[in-house]
Amino acid sequence: MKNIRNFCIIAHIDHGKSTLADRLLQVTKTVTDRELQSQTLDDMDLERERGITIKSHAIQMEYEKDGETYILNLIDTPGHVDFSYEVSRSIAACEGALLIVDAAQSIQAQTISNLYLALENDLEIIPVLNKIDLPSANPEEVTDDIVDLIGCDPSDVLRVSGKTGEGVEELLHTIIERIPAPQGDPNAPLQALIFDSVYNPFRGIEAFYKVVNGEIRKGDEVKFMATGRKYHADEIGTLKLTQVEKKIIKTGDVGYIISGIKTASEVKVGDTITLTENPAAEPIDGFEEVKPMVFAGIYPVDTEDYEELRASIEKLRLNDASLTYEAESSAALGFGFRCGFLGMLHLEIIQERLEREFNMTVITTVPNVSYEAYLEKNPTVMIPVHNPSELPDPTGLNRVEEPYIKASIITKSEFVGPVMSLCIEKRGELTSQNYLTQHRVELVFDMPLAEVVFDFYDRLKSISKGYASFDYTPSGMKASKLVKVDVMINGEIVDALSALIHIDNAYTIGKKMCEKLKELIPRQQFDIPIQAAIGAKIIARETIKALRKDVTAKCYGGDISRKRKLLEKQKAGKKRMRQIGRVEVPQSAFLAVLKLND
Repeated sequence: MKNIRNFCIIAHIDHGKSTLADRLLQVTKTVTDRELQSQTLDDMDLERERGITIKSHAIQMEYEKDGETYILNLIDTPGHVDFSYEVSRSIAACEGALLIVDAAQSIQAQTISNLYLALENDLEIIPVLNKIDLPSANPEEVTDDIVDLIGCDPSDVLRVSGKTGEGVEELLHTIIERIPAPQGDPNAPLQALIFDSVYNPFRGIEAFYKVVNGEIRKGDEVKFMATGRKYHADEIGTLKLTQVEKKIIKTGDVGYIISGIKTASEVKVGDTITLTENPAAEPIDGFEEVKPMVFAGIYPVDTEDYEELRASIEKLRLNDASLTYEAESSAALGFGFRCGFLGMLHLEIIQERLEREFNMTVITTVPNVSYEAYLEKNPTVMIPVHNPSELPDPTGLNRVEEPYIKASIITKSEFVGPVMSLCIEKRGELTSQNYLTQHRVELVFDMPLAEVVFDFYDRLKSISKGYASFDYTPSGMKASKLVKVDVMINGEIVDALSALIHIDNAYTIGKKMCEKLKELIPRQQFDIPIQAAIGAKIIARETIKALRKDVTAKCYGGDISRKRKLLEKQKAGKKRMRQIGRVEVPQSAFLAVLKLND
């Protein structure tokens, strides 16, 4: 056990984690040059296309130092704020973390956020300055920033280049010297923490775990403590680039178990595995539940695919524990699921993975956040509102509370004005402003989560020319003047387009929604009115004009009454058509609300 080192790589997005992981695999000869490719651990097409890590990836390396062989278990984690739950799970299975900072970009918001996450778990932090080979690198200044942030000695900051491999050998030596070996009792009853799982269509569910106490052998009967289910360990092993079967996994090591589990709900990330014969007294604690930030409805395009969609979401949840879902129905879209996501990128990735991995074409409704309503007759009882259609009748409402966040934005000093204007437009209140260096400022705002959900991140990036970094933490609920804006198409309310909006923005957003839908809904044989309403009061209207057939074309000459008769007949037909006609709302219209400012 003294030769095992478990560590993860944490950093802001695009600071070179996956590239550095590639060099570590190459130097330790875990991967041959033939197997090596850019972002070796990112095995999803989506990750390669976008150049980001979506899933944490565990891999075992072996390295020889001073005649001794060390086992290094590395977990490469995502950097985007939407996947911070993956990072928290990886940190729970490690004793140390490499904090990577780009020598050209310096410290970003997510760097600080992930660092605090690691410090809360008492991890040994090794600061690493990456990309020192870049012409724009500024290692001296960035080293000073790191020293200010974590209070280490400048000589402790390692300088490496994930691209050229410079400094990687020294980094491996430092990992062995500074990261402590796992602490655990090999003779105690088995306790293994599940930190990830994946669905294999041929072998069932594979669970990845770290053995905290005791040991697990092939063929043992094991028990999952949260669900109480018992299974046989048909196959156990360690995680190299491919899985390597073993007879025994000892204390402190990381491995996988295959036991023929077919039902997704039977494996919970954060659960503890123990032996049936000699069970542990209690499960491992300190594993936090995920808190979704953004909610959206996901519906199958064809209602018959509902059960297939349920199975697909269940399997996807195995691989992404931060996704939450429950069944719901909509008058416009039929049966579907109300899903909880950690952010807009997370929503986008889930939708894309459903289409690619499970061939499910889905309709996604307008994302919103979860509110709390209180009635006049009973002001102490909270009613959760996940969907605008769940909002109680406004006449009996006492108040509606919405979630607020503490938003931390780090930007260059020249962009402070535009960033402040954007945050104030989004109902944010500035709580603090700190100059980290002469040119870098941290702005902290108190703002409603609902305002951040749609286009905030994209607009922040464009006004700061890509330099601003953004991170947030929930700060509680506050009462707000919110109204439910309904969209009516041809006199029918489309519940999937309803939204809870602050009263000051209701008219503007209602008008923009009507204008956007007018562009996207195809013309019919009859006039289609599009209206935005608060209760019974219409606040905006647009009309899609009818496609009109020229019925008088065959009349040339003759009495005017012949033409009038044909026009009257057409008018009556259009009126009847409008009463019975149905308007198909295309998928693009449901997501159009996200791009109202385009």
